[in-house]
Amino acid sequence: MSKKVADVLWEMLAKAGVKRCYGIVGDALNPVVDALRRNGAIEFVPVRNEEYGVFAAVAEAYFTGNPVVVCGTAGPGVVHLFNGLMDARKEGAPIIAIAGDVESSIIDTSALEELNPYKFFEAVSLYTARLVNPEQARAVISTAILTAVVEKGPTVLAIPGDVASADAPDQPTDFTIAAPAVVRPSDTDFEKLVRMIDEAKTVAIFGGDGCREGRDEVVELACKLKAPVGYAFRGKQWLEHDNPNAVGMTGLIGYGGAYNAIHEAELLLMLGTDFPFSEFLPGTSVKKVQIDKNPKHIGRRTALDLGLVGDIKSTVTALLPAVREKTNEEFLAKQIAHTESFHKLLQHYVEKGPGIKPIRPEFLAATLSDLAADDAMFFADTGTACIWLARHIHGGKNRRLFGSFSWASMANAAPNAFGCALAYPGRQCIALCGDGGFTMLGMGDLLTQIERRTPVVQVILNNEKFDFVHIEQQEAGFIPFGVEFKNPNFAKVAEAMGAKGIRIEEPADVREGLTEALAYKGGPVVVDAVVDPLALAMPSHSPFHTVKGFTLSLAKQVLSGRLDTVIKEMGRNVGIV
Repeated sequence: MSKKVADVLWEMLAKAGVKRCYGIVGDALNPVVDALRRNGAIEFVPVRNEEYGVFAAVAEAYFTGNPVVVCGTAGPGVVHLFNGLMDARKEGAPIIAIAGDVESSIIDTSALEELNPYKFFEAVSLYTARLVNPEQARAVISTAILTAVVEKGPTVLAIPGDVASADAPDQPTDFTIAAPAVVRPSDTDFEKLVRMIDEAKTVAIFGGDGCREGRDEVVELACKLKAPVGYAFRGKQWLEHDNPNAVGMTGLIGYGGAYNAIHEAELLLMLGTDFPFSEFLPGTSVKKVQIDKNPKHIGRRTALDLGLVGDIKSTVTALLPAVREKTNEEFLAKQIAHTESFHKLLQHYVEKGPGIKPIRPEFLAATLSDLAADDAMFFADTGTACIWLARHIHGGKNRRLFGSFSWASMANAAPNAFGCALAYPGRQCIALCGDGGFTMLGMGDLLTQIERRTPVVQVILNNEKFDFVHIEQQEAGFIPFGVEFKNPNFAKVAEAMGAKGIRIEEPADVREGLTEALAYKGGPVVVDAVVDPLALAMPSHSPFHTVKGFTLSLAKQVLSGRLDTVIKEMGRNVGIV
């Protein structure tokens, strides 16, 4: 029997290193999924919602570096892929989306479920192809694979069912994926960079996800320059651990001495970061150099004195022998002392946590960090879960931290953890979920985890509101509105569905409950942690507009008859300012 186009598709994807395909079957996809069944080399992971599948794939692809496939049938199924694919683009995950399409004979006739893939995926896909002729197969499939792997992002193949079922032309299906290129600044720019570093009395480093492969080199450079090292959220897992010069994060979820370090240094080196919050970056009083392998990132967040295109590992490796070692440690010592002082402040509700009810989320997160394995993988929903991940979940050489840090979608943590539980069997995969995010997406596909007996630990911050939105409204000077809702007992819901459920209401039960959850290997666990809905997290530096907005919001709440709420909120957060 001759190969079909769909057979060629899966054969090429398997050669590219694809191990899994997440999605939901449907009429337009039936020939494609039937070929997947025949292939046998790639696991199909059926989910309840295509968006859940994409978030799972994003985490797997980001950490393994291997391409992962997602699929959705024509029209509505394809639409559900979009949000996760945008996350893949922002986080740099090689995802190949197979979009079911209407029969080729009725394309452009406004047929049922017809969608123009070029227009729909324009904002998210690095490469989109509509396979309408079998002769295209080898060329467009290989282009989709190579683009996703080399450029680290999502690509889309729209395939009508009749084309997927057609006989494939007799063409070779082999292709080559080139190793990543080594990119370094030009000699002239490099020499200028060396001079700027040597002439600066004090240097600070601010790093991001681009330091992933060059982590050791960055730390070595920091030690040689006596430079404090701050980091963006995406840089935390690479630059925080085993780094004597680490001074934390800046931004509204920031902590430590990072803000002061990057504002008080004479020269700031921004390494592999596209940190989007410009108000937390220094102005013209600090000389700034940015190094990034993506030219589009250079200078778009703040004005620079020097912008260089290069990957961090090779550029910093070249810098190490070229720059002079600095001897004055006063600046570094000052920023380290500030960081240690803020760390003590962060411990206020951790240390007092066993005696405070409702449960403080700081205490919950810190206890989780202490109990988790050294190679645990943590995932946080967008919202206050990110605050507690940033501040109280400690990284390590083999620990991994992930979230929708650049796209900021809700409901990512549970599917992220699920994808990595499949990719890394035996490792603890822990999702720190907002109650809003879990009910939005995680609850339905808890059934998928149960069917596969996947040991994902989902810790739900049950405060019955969109907590981060509540804080944002206060920062903007508004009276919080539309953010509260009622939750079920998530532990009982989980048990009814077939998962293990643990509800924690008492601070004294936090350690025991989390220990039980982490030890369970028979399938997914849902930890329903009833936490303080009035807990606040103050950044190490608050911009004036934030302080002004919070003050205005509290005043408006008092004047609108919410004095009791304001008093409770203030009383519940003594010691964090």
